[in-house]
Amino acid sequence: MNTLNNEHNHDDCMAIIRQAMEALAELVHVQYSVEQTYSHRDTQYEYIIQANICETELRWCVDVKKQLTKGTELKALVLKDRAKYPYLLATNYISPQAAVRLKENGIQFVDTAGNAFINHPPLFIFVQGNKPKQKEIITQTTRAFKGVGLKIIYLLLCQPEFAARPYRELADLAGVSLGTVNGTMAELIQKSFILDTGKKGKRLLEKKTLFERWTTAYPDTLKPKLLLGRFRGSDDWWKDAELKPTIAQWGGEVAAAKLTGYLKPGTVTLYTDKNRLTDLVVANRLKKDPQGYVEILQRFWPPKNGFGEGDTVHPILVYSDLLALGEQRTMETARILYERYLDRYFGQH
Repeated sequence: MNTLNNEHNHDDCMAIIRQAMEALAELVHVQYSVEQTYSHRDTQYEYIIQANICETELRWCVDVKKQLTKGTELKALVLKDRAKYPYLLATNYISPQAAVRLKENGIQFVDTAGNAFINHPPLFIFVQGNKPKQKEIITQTTRAFKGVGLKIIYLLLCQPEFAARPYRELADLAGVSLGTVNGTMAELIQKSFILDTGKKGKRLLEKKTLFERWTTAYPDTLKPKLLLGRFRGSDDWWKDAELKPTIAQWGGEVAAAKLTGYLKPGTVTLYTDKNRLTDLVVANRLKKDPQGYVEILQRFWPPKNGFGEGDTVHPILVYSDLLALGEQRTMETARILYERYLDRYFGQH
């Protein structure tokens, strides 16, 4: 069963739905009922709302989130056209900037502060700028999702069978201490992301949920620590550059362009080993520039099959790099990448 569907989280989700709908009722006359669906493993929605607003009948598939993140927005963009009924995002608070982005992308939403976007002709509601009545509760990031613990999670997401590997081997593969592996694995077991079956070994569970947590945490807590330097090069130099995957791999916009054929990169991201940095810079005639559009980061996985598509890093990391940019122009590419690679990937695993 999905870890999000335990009693405590169900209560939290229902509280968000109830408070958001009550806030909406302060604007317009609303009658509604909530149905919990147990087929969310297929539909990816846990709740359905039936509502009557100003004599207009509505039915939504509801996605409940405690916090709105870049990952949440992108997931909404991916899922909104797959629902049996129109998609509705319910959350604690949506900022004015996020409200505009969601509206432009056709994503209906309600929050507990009274902000809302509902587009069901002839009914149209758009409210932004309301502030939370109480300080938004921020879920504290736990150890596994801070810093080097994310390196272990990335190994497991790319190679789920690694959950059964000896901890010392995982430490060597990720380049972290044995203590980091012990602490990270213990937390993942405690949070039901890993099932420890004793003699039968360990098995990774809830991979899609773990992926969502990882992609949200990576840009802020691990990526800044990996930066080896910023550089600049000649225009579109990357188009003719040939990388050996054992030396370096493309990430970010260049990797996304190569995988989807959709994006014209404005930045260049490279992942390499620290001892390869000088050779990489010299071979591609890059010049050091603190404000440069080329970022080179330290690779934190072994240069072997299963951690990328040839000269590009794994789509999981490409997706997170695009989220880190936080630009509207990369959102559509991230959606395409998710649908083309990651949706299928998690379905297989």
